[in-house]
Amino acid sequence: MSSEISVRFRSLRSSAPFWSLRYHDERRESLAMRQDTIEPPSLSFDRGAMLTAIVDGGYGYCATSDLSAAGLQAALDRATRWAEATRGKSVVRYEPSQMDAPRGEYQSAALAEPPSRSAIHDMLAAECTGAKLDDRIVERFAAVGLYDQERAYFTNTGGEVRQRFRFTVPYMRVTANQGTVTQARSLDYEQQGGFELIERSRFAGSGARLAEEALLLIAAPNCPSEKMDLLLMPDQMMLQVHESVGHPLELDRILGDERNYAGTSFVTPDMFGTYRYGSELLNVTFDPTRREQLASFAFDDDGSPAEKVFLIRNGLLVAPLGGRLSQSRAGLPGTANSRACAWNRPPIDRMANINVEPGTSTLDAMVSSIRRGILMRTNVSWSIDDSRNKFQFGCEWGELIEEGRRTRVVKNPNYRGVSATFWRSLRAVGDATTFEVHGTLYCGKGEPNQVIHCGHAAPACVFAGADVFGGAE
Repeated sequence: MSSEISVRFRSLRSSAPFWSLRYHDERRESLAMRQDTIEPPSLSFDRGAMLTAIVDGGYGYCATSDLSAAGLQAALDRATRWAEATRGKSVVRYEPSQMDAPRGEYQSAALAEPPSRSAIHDMLAAECTGAKLDDRIVERFAAVGLYDQERAYFTNTGGEVRQRFRFTVPYMRVTANQGTVTQARSLDYEQQGGFELIERSRFAGSGARLAEEALLLIAAPNCPSEKMDLLLMPDQMMLQVHESVGHPLELDRILGDERNYAGTSFVTPDMFGTYRYGSELLNVTFDPTRREQLASFAFDDDGSPAEKVFLIRNGLLVAPLGGRLSQSRAGLPGTANSRACAWNRPPIDRMANINVEPGTSTLDAMVSSIRRGILMRTNVSWSIDDSRNKFQFGCEWGELIEEGRRTRVVKNPNYRGVSATFWRSLRAVGDATTFEVHGTLYCGKGEPNQVIHCGHAAPACVFAGADVFGGAE
């Protein structure tokens, strides 16, 4: 379809010196099993384009689902009128001559095709059946999401970018109950790729494995409440990075754009290059080049070429997450992270793949170094203030570490802290053997709201003297 759009785009005309078209075509399918019953499947399609016009000093855009030549021309005409109307009224002066004409392609790697829908349902049913180990297992839920996207970007100056994405997302959740105690364990594997991700996620056998862990949790004592070392596994590091590094570093948030909706940031523009965000062990990158991550791409939705950029190097804050517009507004370097969730939303600053780079410690060495502490994995609850600074997170799974050994499982493990100091307590960073790729499909931001996917990869990490607490019996 993008080839047809390209032909129609070349027939468009505008008085603006620069105009562009961003095309988005998405197919989403979800198959699920709850207990031993097939859930109603869902299938949706979304297709449209956004036309943008830039004149000397002004900018305008218009989105349309009418992809005929006449529909595209009507949208371009309206975008051009908006561009003319905003001359001298924008926060920056738009320069048509400075707009890029990018050319390139991208496609998700290793795209194994899914089997028949009946075969997928059989796979989900097998995991739900496998999870039925005990009468105390009260809920079993298995699902697979299949997402395909085609995106294209064309400019009247010869720019042409085509990108194809596929996401296969398995999910499993098992809940156990005994008396007044309820505990759950889940598998949530979110990467970019085809049906090969089912095997890579260890989905087969996950029902029984998670059921065993949920049963262990309902018999386990509550997590103690005290200051202790905290060993976060990569699936919890994912949320820690997302909330207390990714969102605070989004440059439009720093500039105040999200204040009335999702808050601001404790980070200010003058901090870049001087502020100690974490200990010297902390290295965080914006990295859209890891092809297995959810938010890997070759170009952002403004056509900026994507490359790996250090945001925090050796603990020092060096760069924000700001696309082309925010870079111009703030006078700061940034990244290719101007992204939109759909054809009818304008691109805004969004985190993409925000990763903690591996260190040198093995998991065994990190455990051995802890006199008294706790290992936590798999997020279950989160809370963070409007400036993305004070936070409180809860996990599904905890293990006490005493005198360098993992001694017993505990339930309801939680921890809290302040972003501005928590990362400075980082005292050990796992090596490549502890490094895992995770992510989320459901990061919300912007008005009107945009829900978008973000990738986060990290090794296991140890934080000294964290404020850990448990739940009430």
